[in-house]
Amino acid sequence: MKKILIIFCVIASLTSCKNDLLDTYPYDKVGSENMWTTESLADQGVTGIYQALKQNMIAGKIDQLEAFGVSGNNVWLWGWINWVTNRVSASEGMFSSYWQQHYEMISRANDAIANLGKAPLAEAKYNRLVCESKFLRAYAYYRLNMVFDGVPVYLEPTLAEGFTKGRETAENVWKAIVADLTDCIDNPDFPGRYAADNVNYGRVTKGAAYALRGKVYLWMKEWAKAESDLKKVGELGYELFQGNFGDLFTEENERCPEMIFSMQCIRTQGLGNSISRYYGSHITHGWCIADITPNTDFVNSYEWADGKSFDWEDVLPDYNSMTPEERIVYFLRDDLTEAEKQALIPDKDKNPELHEKVTSAMKRYLPGANEERILKAYTNRDSRMNASVITPYSTFNGAVGGVPNTYTLRWPYRSYGAPNYDIESNTKTSFYYLYRKFVGTGSDPYLDRDNSPIDVPLIRYADVLLGLADALNEQGKVDEALIYINKVRQRAKIADLKRGGNEPTSVSGQDDLRKRIRKEYRWEFCGEAISYFEEIRCGTYKEAKFFSGAGLKNIDGSIGRSAPAQQFAWGDRMLRWPIPPAERERNPNLTQNTGWEN
Repeated sequence: MKKILIIFCVIASLTSCKNDLLDTYPYDKVGSENMWTTESLADQGVTGIYQALKQNMIAGKIDQLEAFGVSGNNVWLWGWINWVTNRVSASEGMFSSYWQQHYEMISRANDAIANLGKAPLAEAKYNRLVCESKFLRAYAYYRLNMVFDGVPVYLEPTLAEGFTKGRETAENVWKAIVADLTDCIDNPDFPGRYAADNVNYGRVTKGAAYALRGKVYLWMKEWAKAESDLKKVGELGYELFQGNFGDLFTEENERCPEMIFSMQCIRTQGLGNSISRYYGSHITHGWCIADITPNTDFVNSYEWADGKSFDWEDVLPDYNSMTPEERIVYFLRDDLTEAEKQALIPDKDKNPELHEKVTSAMKRYLPGANEERILKAYTNRDSRMNASVITPYSTFNGAVGGVPNTYTLRWPYRSYGAPNYDIESNTKTSFYYLYRKFVGTGSDPYLDRDNSPIDVPLIRYADVLLGLADALNEQGKVDEALIYINKVRQRAKIADLKRGGNEPTSVSGQDDLRKRIRKEYRWEFCGEAISYFEEIRCGTYKEAKFFSGAGLKNIDGSIGRSAPAQQFAWGDRMLRWPIPPAERERNPNLTQNTGWEN
């Protein structure tokens, strides 16, 4: 099981090998040539490239990048707060970490590609390992180019003093990526797909290469080429998981045919994922509260199951005209005490007008039926919402002190112990949505919150289908594009989109479908740090994340009851990340992106 990680465990136990693999990139020295003298060491050298995926800014902490996207907020990370309030500087550590970690992965790949020929390998295995290395190098450049829009390209081992190249244009970086992936695709010894029980499962395949090259062609606006590549992925046997959407993100189903490229995880120190820690709450790992929470406006965007846009007034008349302080009446628990009610009413002397409004709104409270009323807003919606997000008065099977129990997200929060068994949203004074996707249930996450064994998907077949719909739509093939987007919607148990008519699911044409594809990416990939890159690719990041009134909000829409409370502010420079100042000091040939200063 998960042979790649088992091999890496062996590497970690061998000090001499560990030093060569993990401590040499990219500004120290290239790996020792001793790494490539045997077949076993060659295997370990390639495994070291995969291990680079564990770096925080690649796939080790997808929560950080999730927070930059439409669906997430990072409540405690000041770098994120500086970003969304347009106060971030080029020196912010996340930029340098992202740069260095991806170039480390590239350096490991370059070392392997240059030296694998020295190992006593059968030709077929040599070809396969070179293809794996080229794919992983391509993936690292893909991630760099998406955010920096042009980076230096190094395709051979390079010593520290040799990192002096200037930035290539974004177009040339895409071409270099395509060249690597084309080599993979054209090699007859590179497998199309591994079955779940294959000892090589977890290694990249020709299917992954077609998927990634198709995604690159989307960035290049080579729509016909993207269409061709993305269709090839399905021909190789990849398909949507057909169970409940939430079950896809479990250890039981992590090897289903939907998973094209994943970071392999096992419950071993440093080899699991830490998503349960940062997405979970005190009832999933004891003392911690959620660092990353779903964006309130994003959760409100999920459609009704019939495809109609969600509107609070479908359930609660006058909701949109009420202030957040008034709306809180709808979210209150059934057994609200008089003291809790009074604590929610603004002071009469300080704000007599709001005091009067909230006092009047409290007349709408339904003792014994308040929870039932609000639950209607979260029932019969897109199934991906409740599979990805813990919504008010829904339950979660968690544990405190290692003892499993069923907990409920209620307001006001009282305690996680008997008789309440409440979920603390983030703090006792905030009322946020919480992630359900990827968060371990029962006592399992309590045992090791930083090393979940659930694999982290980096490319899955739903991504391919939506990319294919995008490529077809941009060629004017709207009817064909609908076939692929509807495959994703059908799994989510929401109504198909159709051409023409006046129904909520009616698509008027290319521009309308383009907008709908963007929404599908957001709903499908909530929690996966995928949609952020899609918004950048399509030029929709500003309108999707930084619209008027956007901010870190409580579920009722209020900004200010929780800390830190922030309104989002846009800056055009945010479409491209800055080249880290430390990298420009090392390499004066690196130019800076517009709008950023060192």
